[in-house]
Amino acid sequence: MKTRIAGALAGLATVAAAMTTSAWAQDTRPVRLMVGAAPGGGTDVMARIVSDKLAAQLKQPVVVDNRPGASNTIAADITAKAAPDGNTLLMGVVTSQAIAPHLLKLQFDPLKDLAPVALVSSVPNVLVVNNQVTARDVKALVAQIQASPDKFRFSSSGVGSTQHLAGAAFARQIQGKLLHVPYKSSSSALVDLMGGQVDMSFETMPSVINHIKAGKLRALAVTADKRSALLPDVPTLAEAGVPGIQMNAWYGVYAPAGTPPATLQKLGTALSTVIRDPDTVRKLADVGAVPGTLTAAQFDAFSRAEYARYGKLIAELGVKLD
Repeated sequence: MKTRIAGALAGLATVAAAMTTSAWAQDTRPVRLMVGAAPGGGTDVMARIVSDKLAAQLKQPVVVDNRPGASNTIAADITAKAAPDGNTLLMGVVTSQAIAPHLLKLQFDPLKDLAPVALVSSVPNVLVVNNQVTARDVKALVAQIQASPDKFRFSSSGVGSTQHLAGAAFARQIQGKLLHVPYKSSSSALVDLMGGQVDMSFETMPSVINHIKAGKLRALAVTADKRSALLPDVPTLAEAGVPGIQMNAWYGVYAPAGTPPATLQKLGTALSTVIRDPDTVRKLADVGAVPGTLTAAQFDAFSRAEYARYGKLIAELGVKLD
C-alpha cells in the first residue's frame, strides 16, 4: 500500500512539474509584433511606442518584426497564417486591412483571418512638399499643378496606400494631373522626396513630423476634419479650399483568427492599459496621433466599415495596380 501511495504521489509530482514547466514556457515565449513597414515608417513608430509596455503587461518579451512591402500585407499574411496562440500579433494599418484587399490578390481575408484586438491610434496624413517647391500654401500649389500638367510627382509607400489614395483624390478634386511614384516604404519615399526626386506627398504624421520640424519638408495641409494640435497653424484641406478628402491612417493590433477568446481578452486588456498609460499618450501626441478608445467589438465594426468605405473610394477613383 505504501509503495502504491508513494508511486501515485510521485506521478502527481511529475505531472505538476510538467504543467509548471509548460506554463512557464508559454508565459516567457517572445511575442512577435509583425509590422508591414520598414523601420521609421508610421506603422513601425506605433509598434515601438507600445511594444515595451505591452511586454511588461504580458510579462513576455515583445519583438517588433518588420516585413515591409506589398502595401503592408506581407506582415498581415504571416500573422493570418500563424498559430492562434497569442504569440504572433499584427500591428495592422488601414492599408493592409481596408485598402489592399480591394487591389491585390491576397492569400488571406482580413475580415475572416484576423481577429481585431485593439485600436491603438489614428493620425492624419499631411500634404508635404520639399524645399524645391516654391508654393507656400495649397492655393499656390494647385495653381502650379494646373499650369504644369504631369510635371508634379507625388510619392507613396505603395499602390493603394493612404498616400496614394489621398493624392489621387486630391488630383480629382482640383482637376489636375499628378504623376504617382510608388515606393516600397515611407522611409525610402521620404529620402527621394527630400532629395527632390519627387515633389510632394500625403504622408502620415509620424513619418514626417520630425522632418517638418527640421525644416526639410513643408506642411501645407492635413487630411483630417480638424487641425492637428501638433501643427496648429497648418489648415485642413477643406479650410485650404479642397474639401471632400478626409483620410486618416489608423493602426490597430490583430491576432490570427481562431485565437481563444480568453487569450484575446488578455491581449485586449493589456493593450488597453498600455494605450491609456500617460507616457504612451504623450508619445502618441508627440507624433500627432490620437489614442484609440474602442472596445474589441467596436474595433471590429470600425474595421469592417473602413473596408467598405475604401472599397467604394477605390472604385470611384478607378485606382488599379500599375
